[in-house]
Amino acid sequence: MTDAKLEIQMLHDRVMVRISPESGERRSTGGIVIPATAQVAKRLVWGEVFGVGSHVRTVKVGDQVLFSPDEQFEVEVQGQAYLVMRERDLHAVASEQTEQGTGLYL
Repeated sequence: MTDAKLEIQMLHDRVMVRISPESGERRSTGGIVIPATAQVAKRLVWGEVFGVGSHVRTVKVGDQVLFSPDEQFEVEVQGQAYLVMRERDLHAVASEQTEQGTGLYL
């Protein structure tokens, strides 16, 4: 029996995201290194969308999204960790073209 590769299709309003590597350790404007484990408040992180369900309306594969990594479901696919969440758990999306933006850019 051969191992067939299966394509993953997200369902309903689910989004599969991979956390951006730069979301860990960061540097302050003064040059001080802040480890990923140091937290003053809950921290939102950026990630890249790798899959969307058929009922997702505002994001697409490749978008950068802002979300809280706490209390999300994690899954490992081919050695890479992804988070699965509902679209409503996303706080912002950074894409090349938006109708209403904040004026801020990544």
